[in-house]
Amino acid sequence: MNIGIKSLGCPKNLVDSEVICGKLLEKGHSISGEVENSDIAIINTCSFIEDAVEESISEIMNLVKLKNEGKIKHIIVAGCLPQRYIKDKIDRELPEIDAFTGVSELLEIDEIIQKILQNNKVCKVREKPDYLYNHNTPRILLTPGHYAYVKIAEGCDNRCTYCMIPTLRGPYRSRKMEDIIEEVKNLSENKLLREIILIAQDTTLYGYDIYGEYKLAELLKQLSLLKIDSLKWIRVLYTHPAHYFEELIEVMANYPKICPYLDIPLQHINDKILKRMNRKISRDEIKKIIDKCRKILPDLVLRTTCIVGFPEETEKDFKELLDYIQEVRFDKLGAFTYSREKGTPAYHYSHQVSAKTKNQRMESLMLAQQKISKEKGLACLGKIKEIIIDEIVDSKEWPTIGRSITDAPEIDGKVFVSSNKVNIGEFVKVKIIDSSEYDLYGELI
Repeated sequence: MNIGIKSLGCPKNLVDSEVICGKLLEKGHSISGEVENSDIAIINTCSFIEDAVEESISEIMNLVKLKNEGKIKHIIVAGCLPQRYIKDKIDRELPEIDAFTGVSELLEIDEIIQKILQNNKVCKVREKPDYLYNHNTPRILLTPGHYAYVKIAEGCDNRCTYCMIPTLRGPYRSRKMEDIIEEVKNLSENKLLREIILIAQDTTLYGYDIYGEYKLAELLKQLSLLKIDSLKWIRVLYTHPAHYFEELIEVMANYPKICPYLDIPLQHINDKILKRMNRKISRDEIKKIIDKCRKILPDLVLRTTCIVGFPEETEKDFKELLDYIQEVRFDKLGAFTYSREKGTPAYHYSHQVSAKTKNQRMESLMLAQQKISKEKGLACLGKIKEIIIDEIVDSKEWPTIGRSITDAPEIDGKVFVSSNKVNIGEFVKVKIIDSSEYDLYGELI
């Protein structure tokens, strides 16, 4: 059976797609990243915010078009979109779809396929998500072989008022530390593995549900002590500022394999907005965390994300956020306009901000960050940086694309190199000779 798979959304969703592929391969199916001309096309969807829903629907309609043209025989829509909307009877609105399946049915994919091959329609979405994969779960990496994501927990208990994740993914549930360590060992059997990236809806909450205390620092320490020669970088994404503790930064400072890189989404800095978001942290507490992080680890790279246009955000509130971004000068910053999602408490908030105002604030914020990023890039000119090679492309001027330790794959900047005499997954040193707002350009040393 020839099966094509398309994965949308974040790396957490990508891991789910990798589990689906692992199960399919275990059952003897052939898998491709190309959905056209496949017996079955599987699309693993995202529905976190309105833009993600629109992208998912658009990609589904592309598959429907291919099916109508005879280029696809069957379509399975999996993941967050069915999880969110199956009660709204989307299966009736999309009769061309052969199966809908939620976020907890990953390992049932072959059974679902067998049913649709017998011309049965399938709609299987567990109302309360509870699935959590482990190191024995079959999994096929969809990333390049030199880096891999490791999901250390699933679900969320934070209940931010703008967020659908607890509804879509269920309560927070950590994997046992021994299980995660075994998975990293399994992944390292691929001798090309150079980097693992720990992910969860909130990595700093890791362990609290099963050990009664935060265990991310201990997990990082144990992973760093593994005798895996090929593994050079351990990176952490999606940390929540309300769950920070000093030991985490100290471990990061004392174990060289742990990247001095923190993804710490603040969302806002104004106390009124933070409270309405239910972020469980204040501006003063955020400032203390940032100051402590930079004191313990002066070379720390800080990434954050912000939401502009949250209900009741005034021009003064936004100006406070903008001034703070310019004061702290984050190394990396992403921003979103607030997306009003049915099923979240903030959907019912008064004083919703207009789309025009949200977009204007977004543009102002990103222009300010663009200036900061450009200045940080210029400061790198003439410096020597070690990078990992991610791609070799068809370009005469910049045929090689890599990343430094300060950049996570797919979300941060790149380092373009003028030589192609390298291998994917190799660490090399380059001299930086040029920069743009977000990327660097270098010569191979």
